[in-house]
Parts: sequence; structure tokens; C-alpha cells
Amino acid sequence: RDQCRRCRRSPKPRPVGAQSSSTSPSQRHRVVISLCRSPADPATSGMMKAVSEQPNFRIGTGLDVHRLAPGREMRIAGLHFPEEDHGPDGHSDGDVVLHAICDALLSAADLGDLGSNFGSSQPEWAGAASDRLLTETLSRVRQGGFEVVNVSCQLIGNRPRFGPRREEAATRIREVHGIDVSLSATTTDGLGLTGRGEGLAAIATALLSR
Repeated sequence: RDQCRRCRRSPKPRPVGAQSSSTSPSQRHRVVISLCRSPADPATSGMMKAVSEQPNFRIGTGLDVHRLAPGREMRIAGLHFPEEDHGPDGHSDGDVVLHAICDALLSAADLGDLGSNFGSSQPEWAGAASDRLLTETLSRVRQGGFEVVNVSCQLIGNRPRFGPRREEAATRIREVHGIDVSLSATTTDGLGLTGRGEGLAAIATALLSR
């Protein structure tokens, strides 16, 4: 009966009543040998090389939440909403969308999170524009050998009215930072701090390749 010359294993017997295979004994022999090849075989090493050359994809999730305070500018996804008399309160400008994107990118690249990279313990980032944080985040991610495939971010809150400016915000991020991004917005139907209008949140997912 057919048997692999390298490991002396035979093909598994067919169950009783199974239909006979259309392959000849010599064809089945070649199949057994191919399954038993060692990494030293040229064919196997070629397959392993092909697998190793495939892109290494990494996924990260980011979340940012800020309370709204009177007298603060409302900046979301890099856009200013001058009609709002409350804005995100935070160590920097409190842009929850850009912060969540930074958090997701850092997570995917295994570089920590927003707080460990730009937290309140680092005074040089106090009051920093979130565009600056995203620029620095992208630099660190690329230094780690990664490229951004896509980022998706959703704003959660009652204000500002983000829908009419959603595409404007996405286009701006693409042009300023050179990454593919998709944005959306939702509410929580009056539940929680975002539903009561006390704050804003954003959640993002980033896909990287190396």
C-alpha cells in the first residue's frame, strides 16, 4: 500500500462504504509525500517564505471621553464649532475624535495608550492641539515599522451637530495627516453623560500593516 518514503506513514483508510477515490495510487502517494515534507525541502521552504512575506496586520481600539465645560472651544475631528458655548475639558484641546484615533493607533502598534504617551504627567503636551498629538502618534507608529491601512472613528454625543460636517472632517484628516479615515456619529438616546449633554465620547479602530 502507499506509504511516505520519509516518515513511513500510510494514508488514512477510507470509511466503510465510502466511494472510491478517482486518484490513482501513484497520485495518492505524491499527496502523502507532499504532506510529510520537512521544512528543509525546497517546496516546503518556498511555501514558508511566501507565508512569511505576507503583510503583518495589527488591529487596535481606542476610546476617549471628555466632559463639556463652559467657555471651552468645541473642537471635534480638527474642526471648530463656534456656535457651541461649551467644549471638551482636558489636558490638551480635548478633541475626542482625534484622541480616540491616536489611542487606537498606539494600541495597534503596541506602543501603550494616549495617557502613557501624552498624559498630564508630561507638561509639554498641556494645551496641545490634537493635530499635533496625531502627527506625533503617526511618527511613532511609523518608526515602529507600521503603515496605517485605515482608521474608523465614531463620535458619541448630542452636540455638536456633526453629521453635516462629517465628510469635511474626514477629508481634512486625510489631507493633513495622510491616512485613510472614515467617520460617523451617534447618540445614546438620553442615557449616560453623553445623553445628558455632560460630555462627549469617541471610539476608534485602527488597522496597521508591517
